[in-house]
Amino acid sequence: MTSGEDLIHRLTELATARFGPAAASLAAGDDLFDKLGIDSMQALDLLTDLEEAFGVEIPDYELQGVTTLAGLAEVIGRRR
Repeated sequence: MTSGEDLIHRLTELATARFGPAAASLAAGDDLFDKLGIDSMQALDLLTDLEEAFGVEIPDYELQGVTTLAGLAEVIGRRR
């Protein structure tokens, strides 16, 4: 696996832990809000999990328009 694939795999694990089995079937390009039926508050909870898991701080402005695992992996990759 490439580091991008590793990140996406880890992101899927974290999403599954927070949102249940439906998250396990996420593809890298799926819209998280549509696929999981989450709202912005739930997305913030996931963001907190991500920041803790990866030891990064992600400013809100970097997440504007990011709705996919691939997008999250890109943002986290820049912060590591």
